[in-house]
Amino acid sequence: MQVKCTICDNIESIEDDSFEAKRLRNRRIHMYLCKSCYDRIEYKTKQRHATGKFQLYEEKKPTDDYI
Repeated sequence: MQVKCTICDNIESIEDDSFEAKRLRNRRIHMYLCKSCYDRIEYKTKQRHATGKFQLYEEKKPTDDYI
């Protein structure tokens, strides 16, 4: 299966029977990242976590006032 990295537009081929290929076929929202882009994003994210100013904000869930 031929896939294209969404960041650098690099075209690679992956096994048709692999888990990643099945995920890409069945769930269109998943995107493929090549190894170099994935490693770069992972490295930069870890750097932001190390600064101590990185916060993940959870989605506020609506309260049920009708119960």
